[in-house]
Amino acid sequence: MLRAAPFLFALLLAPLALAAEPGLLLTVQDGKGAPVADAVVSLHALDHPAAALPPPDAPVEIVQRDQEYIPYVTVVRVGTRVDFPNQDDIQHHIYSVSKAKRFEKPLYAPGARESVLFDQPGVVTIGCNIHDWMVAYLVVLPTPHFAQTDAAGTATLRAPAGRYRLELWHPRLAKPLQEELALSGGDEPRRYTLALKPDRRIRRAPEAKAGGY
Repeated sequence: MLRAAPFLFALLLAPLALAAEPGLLLTVQDGKGAPVADAVVSLHALDHPAAALPPPDAPVEIVQRDQEYIPYVTVVRVGTRVDFPNQDDIQHHIYSVSKAKRFEKPLYAPGARESVLFDQPGVVTIGCNIHDWMVAYLVVLPTPHFAQTDAAGTATLRAPAGRYRLELWHPRLAKPLQEELALSGGDEPRRYTLALKPDRRIRRAPEAKAGGY
């Protein structure tokens, strides 16, 4: 029992070490003070090169349901495989012409599942060749330190102490916001006000049928 004590002590300390990481308590709003959901905030180390990260164990899902992509914005690490299950009762035809990942998955039936590996960083805009209103964004990052704001426009982001470049992205932001900062200890509240472009997404009428608006 005494021999196991150091091991048990290390296990007890591990959660404390994780909790001791400094953090950013983020609030993101628009020019009118309204909360901004789906803003992606990431930290990129400046003191040392980013370490190679193992690929995630499980794929992420972007579901096709009710002729929409769910969720609207997804953020993943480089090397993540994303599944696109078709949960509708009609066919879909997903594609992207984004520089970070060009791909096309032609018509596939309800209940089918397509998969794509995202191995380069960048923002990938995903559409459907049949339903013009269907759009989703996949933010592929080379860092494990990221967060996405909720409906209240808030998020918490933690990372080891050091200097970082913070990047803040949103689909309606003309270009990502960037700034350098240092994390030292404790939690630091930060508020960002974004000048967002109008939401130009195509809207469907409530009575829309498959293939219609």
